[in-house]
Amino acid sequence: MAKHADLLARHKAVLPDWLALYYDEPIALEHGSGRHVTDAEGNAYLDLFGGILTTMTAHALPQVVEAVRAQAGRLLHSSTLYLIEPQIELAEEIARLAPMDEAKVFFTTSGSEANELALLLACTERRSHQVLALRNSYHGRSFATMGITGNRGWSASALSPVDVKYVHGGYRYRSPFRNLDDRAYIDACVEDLEDVIATQTAGDVACFIAEPIQGVGGFATPPDGLFGAMKEVLDRHGILYITDEVQTGWGRTGEHFWGIQAHAVTPDILTFAKGIGNGLTIAGVVARPALMDAVTANSISTFGGNPLSCAGALANLRYALEHDLQGNARRVGGHMLTTLRERTADLPSVAEIRGKGLMIGIELVRPGTREPDPAAAARAIEAARERGVLIGKGGLYNNVLRIGPPLTLTRDEADQGIAAIEAALRDGA
Repeated sequence: MAKHADLLARHKAVLPDWLALYYDEPIALEHGSGRHVTDAEGNAYLDLFGGILTTMTAHALPQVVEAVRAQAGRLLHSSTLYLIEPQIELAEEIARLAPMDEAKVFFTTSGSEANELALLLACTERRSHQVLALRNSYHGRSFATMGITGNRGWSASALSPVDVKYVHGGYRYRSPFRNLDDRAYIDACVEDLEDVIATQTAGDVACFIAEPIQGVGGFATPPDGLFGAMKEVLDRHGILYITDEVQTGWGRTGEHFWGIQAHAVTPDILTFAKGIGNGLTIAGVVARPALMDAVTANSISTFGGNPLSCAGALANLRYALEHDLQGNARRVGGHMLTTLRERTADLPSVAEIRGKGLMIGIELVRPGTREPDPAAAARAIEAARERGVLIGKGGLYNNVLRIGPPLTLTRDEADQGIAAIEAALRDGA
């Protein structure tokens, strides 16, 4: 039996049926270097998905590998009952980069856990469990974060510890306001927000949470300024603003270090995960001191901010800053967006190519309609893999191709990826 087939049989025997796998014949990745990976049967690929935008700099980045190796040789774990120097050093660096003044940082192990804490902080401060979120959003797989996820495909239960109401704005392509220009679109979404607060809440809403670009939702990208206009409404009602930067942080959008900065908004709370660890298990929350210190019960984190993850994340972040990976995302990502749009302009199955920097979505529809075509997306990622390129998919209807490579991607590698994706789309046209 081939190794992949053997691994799949063993996987099915001991892991949940609902644990999603890519490809008709799933693969295991065993080695990586830079932007390339090799599977268990020796096939090599250009990785344009980075473990769901998590391999931020590069596979096996020497600086991260050495930092992890050195820390592992000293101490793997202590828990937050003890001072952890790498944790303190990383928190200092993140606080310096934060979009709010005098920020404090708490480390968790996943984006879901980070968003859970953000909800706790906001609900504690406002003495309310009412939450506003965006339609088509995704904020995690835990109980409360599933409750604020506006995408039925990722909501396993209607039960929730929070009372959530959804507003328009994040996913423009399928919005009833899609034919409006940017200014009119923003005005319509703000009017919807005002209406939801007035008619569907008791008035004392705890917070509004939004991804600047919706990740799992298919890299849906609203017009710049939308969230700035929304925040004016939120401020009038005393509603706290949480920006979910799990996928948009650390310069991935190219234009800004944090996605929310495109909207001229200073958030009350920011959550992060994925790219900061380059594959290590680390996430966290950044907030103003008054909010972060508002929790009155005792608390610790057994694994959040552990020495190993913090040492690796610090090396990873410093590499990204020292090598201007935000600038590379802007340049190479801009090239990919422009070229993909030009090369696929004649394909009726391509409804929209959107995103910023190295965060690009391609929405696929049945030709001549707006009807989503998830089968075409599934065929496209298979065809791209056959050509040696790994990409992702997502969206409300699972019909959007997602491109989110390491931020060190070169222009030559981008061109290789573009060629494979164009060919994959034409195969299924």
